This record gives sequence, C-alpha cells and structure tokens, in this order.
Amino acid sequence: MLRKRNLRCTDEEAVPFFRRKITHIKYLTVTTTRMASANTSWSEENFSCSICLDVFSSPVSTPCGHNFCRNCIMKFWDEQVQYKCPVCNDNFRTRPDLRVNILLSELASQFRTTVVRVKEQPFVESSEVPCDVCAETQLKAVKSCLVCFVSYCQTHLEPHQRVTVLKKHRLVEPMDRLEDRMCKKHDRLLELFCKTDQVCVCQSCTEGDHRSHPVVPLKEEYEVKMAQLGKMEAEVQQMIQERQNNIQEIKDTVKRSKADADREIANGVQVLTALMRYIEKWQDDLNQMVKERLKSTEKQAEDLIKELEQEIEDLTNRSSEVKQLSHTKDHLHFLQAFRSLKDPPTTRDRTTVEVRPPSYVGTVRGSLDQLEETLNMELKKLRDAAELKRVQPYEVDVTLDPDTAYTTLILSEDGKQVHDGLGAKKLPDNPKRFQYYSCVLTRQSFSSGRFYFEVQVKDKNVWYLGVVRESINRKGFTTRSPETGYWTLYYDKNGLVFKGNSAVRLPLRAELQKVGVFVDYDEGVVSFYDVEARVHLYSATGCTFREHLYPFFSTWLTADSKNSARLIISPVNQTD
Repeated sequence: MLRKRNLRCTDEEAVPFFRRKITHIKYLTVTTTRMASANTSWSEENFSCSICLDVFSSPVSTPCGHNFCRNCIMKFWDEQVQYKCPVCNDNFRTRPDLRVNILLSELASQFRTTVVRVKEQPFVESSEVPCDVCAETQLKAVKSCLVCFVSYCQTHLEPHQRVTVLKKHRLVEPMDRLEDRMCKKHDRLLELFCKTDQVCVCQSCTEGDHRSHPVVPLKEEYEVKMAQLGKMEAEVQQMIQERQNNIQEIKDTVKRSKADADREIANGVQVLTALMRYIEKWQDDLNQMVKERLKSTEKQAEDLIKELEQEIEDLTNRSSEVKQLSHTKDHLHFLQAFRSLKDPPTTRDRTTVEVRPPSYVGTVRGSLDQLEETLNMELKKLRDAAELKRVQPYEVDVTLDPDTAYTTLILSEDGKQVHDGLGAKKLPDNPKRFQYYSCVLTRQSFSSGRFYFEVQVKDKNVWYLGVVRESINRKGFTTRSPETGYWTLYYDKNGLVFKGNSAVRLPLRAELQKVGVFVDYDEGVVSFYDVEARVHLYSATGCTFREHLYPFFSTWLTADSKNSARLIISPVNQTD
C-alpha cells in the first residue's frame, strides 16, 4: 500500500513523507549501529582464558564451572599428576570429558571480530572527517550518507551494508558539514557550479532559476579555481619574495651606509690627525725660528756689552792716570808723563746703540703662507687617498669579452689581460665586435649603483681606459666623447687627456703604473685615479646614463710596434 500511494502522490505530498521516513531511518540507523557497537564495551577479561590470558579458542567448561581453551587445559593436565582446576584447585578422580561451550565460543568469536575491527580502524585526525555516531573516541569516517546526513566509521557503516532499506541510501566519500552541502530550496546535494552567478547549485536549480546558465560539476570548477589559486599563490609568493628582497636591500643599504659612515669618520680622523701633525710641526718651526732670532739678538747684545765693558775699563784706567798726573808738581816729570797721554785708547763712537731688536713683522704671515701651501698639498694627497679608499670597496670582477675584441687583439685565457698582436686573425663576424679600432669590452655591464676596477698600464706608451654605453658605434669611425657614449681617459707621451666634449688636458704624471676607474651610475660620475700614488686624476660629473655601461679598453698599437705591453685587469689591493 505504501508503494502504491507513493506512486500516486504528487511531489509536494511526497517530500514531507520521505522526510518523515528519513527521520525514522536515521533513528533506526543510530539505534542499530549503537547496538552493534555495544559489544566493544565488553571487557576482554570476560572472554580470556586464565591459562594463556588470550581470548578463548574452542572454550570448554570443567565440572567446577570454569572455562579454558581446550588446548590449554589439555596441555595443563598432561603435565600434572592429578587432574585439578587451575583456578579453584578442585581435584577430579578421573580426567574430565570436556566438550566445547558453544555459546561462549560464539560470544568469544564475535568479541574477537569486533575488537579486531575496532583496532583496525584509524582514529580521526584533525584534517579528517569524524564519525558522527561514535559516542566516546571518534573514529575516522569512511563514508557519508546523503540521505541520513550522517558520516560513519567502518563499524557504524555496517547496517548500511546489511539492512535492505539502508542499502538504497547514497553513500559518498566522507564529507563534513553535510547540512551545508544541501540546497536549501530543493533539499538536494549541491553538486554543480553555475558559472554565470558563481554559486553552487543542485540539479533542480538547473531546471529553474539557472536554466539558461552554463553549469559544470563541482570537481571541474574546483580544478579551475585551484589552478587560479595556485597562480594567485605563486603571485603572492613572488610579491612576498620581492618585498623580502626589498627589505634585505634596505638592510644591506643601511649596513653599507653604516660601514661608509664608520670609514668616513676614520678617514676624517686620519686626515685631521695628519693636519694636526703639520700644524704642530709648523708651530714648532715658528717657535724655533723666533727663538733663533732672539738668541742671535741676545748674542749680539752680549758681545757688544763685553766690548763696552772693556772700553769702560780702559777709559777708567786712563781717568786714573789723568787724575794722578794732575797732582804732579814736578814740571819735568809732568811734561814727560803728559806726552804718553796724547794717544787716548781706541774706542768706537757710542753715540748710538748698534744692537737692534729683531723684527717679527710678516713672520707669522709668511709662515702661515708656507703652511697653507704645504697643507693644501698634503690635504689634496690625504683627500685623494681617502677618496680612493672610499671607492675601492666597490670593486667588481670583470673579464674581457672576446666577442667584442678587435681582430688584432690577443686576450689571456682568464680574460684579465689584453695586448695587440702584429696581424689580424680570422674571426667570425659579430655585431658586437669592433671593426676599426683595437678595442675590447668586458662581458659584464652595469645599469645602476657603483662599480670600480683597476688596470695596470705599466710600460704602455698609449692607451684608452674608461666606460662606454652599450649602443656605441662599433663598426665605423667615431669621435670618442660623452656625446657618442665614451667616458675615457687617453694617455700618450704628451700626457693625460680626458676625452670630453672639449678635451681636458691633465698634468703628466711620472711612472703612472696603475689606473683606477670608478663609476657612480645614479649620480652620473666617472672618476680616474693614479692608484700607486693614490692621487685623483679627473672626475667627469653631471653625466647622464640611460643604458648599460661597459668597461672599455684600447691598446692602440703604434706604427713602430713599441706599444705591445699588456693592459692587465688587476685585483684591488686596499692599503692604508
């Protein structure tokens, strides 16, 4: 009757009916599974043999009422003289005829099966779906029922595999929050995705509000969204990495700034200490000069005083003679003695004092002028040395690029040396190669920051060194200037020249052996240094860089072939 009624009823009448049936089935399911799982609460001691301490295997009962495994009690009696119970020690006159306790055997078998099944089932992990029926320790669900809205472990799923009415339920892989997976409007599983409204729908929804909308299975849309999520995650990770790199760059900049500040303070202390030494020496020299002048005046005065004292002594003696003669009454003796007084002692005209105090007018000024000149020279040396010391830490490891080398140039295997050979080599045509000038660039280029390198030029009669931009003309003749992309220093027997828009001739430095080249790309500065003398040669400022810059070398072989010495990229040796 129920089946016929269901066939005749409408959908509106059938839904409440089936909901009542589902509720009743849920009750039956839970009740049945709980009864099935009740066996797991029996104690193992109730089904254990007191001899082997394991679950009964073919349990038998003795006349005294105790139970043992058949093999255990038989073996026990085989080893005894008397037949007695291992538990109560009751003696039996003859060996009892034992029979298997059928009820206990079946209960022990069921208990063993239940225990094994429970032990084999894994406990639920945090990321897994738990069984909704387990009362105490929740086990991992193996299936979810879309009719009962319940997830079951293997034990509690057993009624769905045995009871006929439960077998018809739709079982799926374990799902959590089953109620949330059902359509609130149609009470059906949300198993489709509407691409138009970007919502999950059931099959009934596709026949109603979403009739004309494209829908796909949830798994298909899940894979699409997972791919998008993976891409999004990659983008997020890339953004995180970029920001971490930015943080590291900022930290590195602060660290370098601190190092630069410490180095600058140390250099400043060194320069000021040297200047203080020069000033102290100047003060000592000035004091010594004044003291020597004073000593000379004192010596002159001392000598004059001695001379005057001698004259006073001679004059005093003459005065005594005069006084003595003035008292003589003897005319003859007076006249004879007066004759000896005609020639007075030899003395100088002492109407003016001949000792002149030393004049110090202009002494300090002249000494200061000399000090200023000395300090300027020494200050320039100290400043140049300090500046070179500041730029040397920006050393970069550069090697020469054979693809750019002029056909007569010979490069070392390590790419650190170059000299001009006597004849051109047959090399493949390369757009990067210089065609008319004996030039070569490095493999490395720079488009930001600061960099520094040193080149040994010892014994070279003519050379070019500096940096060039990437787009320079390598196949034709060109003027080397910043306008054409060259920032270079030129050397020949007439001296040094910076090849600017208007050439800047620099003082010729004797025995120039090593040249340092420093570039601050962001500030637009190219500087050249005499490394051995630790002297700044020239700086081009206000430069505008918009391309990659390459270190530039030109050997410039002369007609007499006497300029074959090598240009050598040298490691920086920082010295105080």
